[in-house]
Amino acid sequence: MLLVCDTMALDGPSYFTDALADLALDGRDGVVHSLPSDGLPSLSDVDAVVVTGSTAGVYEADERPWIDDGRRLVRELVAREIPTLGVCFGHQLVNDALGGTVEAGDQKRGLVDVDLADDPVFEGIASTIPMVHGDYVVEPGKRMETIASADYYDHLATRHESAPVWTVQYHPEFTAALFDRIADDFGWPEDDSDRDFDDVTAVNTVENFAALAGLD
Repeated sequence: MLLVCDTMALDGPSYFTDALADLALDGRDGVVHSLPSDGLPSLSDVDAVVVTGSTAGVYEADERPWIDDGRRLVRELVAREIPTLGVCFGHQLVNDALGGTVEAGDQKRGLVDVDLADDPVFEGIASTIPMVHGDYVVEPGKRMETIASADYYDHLATRHESAPVWTVQYHPEFTAALFDRIADDFGWPEDDSDRDFDDVTAVNTVENFAALAGLD
């Protein structure tokens, strides 16, 4: 069973996490569990986990106590070696929970050229990916290795050196279908060339993870 751990803040836009859940659960046995509203999920019968994005920051645990639950969940997933994919906030949460550092920075919106390592989670993914974020992993967590970077972001994706855990800052679910809503809510560069999603294949990240997790 695939568990989609929804970390979207209760005052945040749900269409991001809805789209990721739809992508992850397409044809697969699984459930969506809201960490902010429902607390820690049971891992009974869970074969793999996707941790979603959020408008929260990992440094806001005083205002959002569920973030500490998220840290505990990450450590349990790593200890049990349950295949896990962290997306955006999920990328930050995993690294933070394992002793890394996340900091707020400049808001980044747009299609970004990145350097992707030779990792199976990136199979069939073009080097141009959509970014919507303002927080950054500036130091990966313990035993997390950097597997993608950009000229403005050294640790854009990471992988645990032994557990089946991957994290990416970008949103695999961000396709042209979501563009108008995201541009309205978060802003976007004015350059029309930065609106062309024809060659963006980041969506394949979820399928690659599902295959690595033995779900397909």
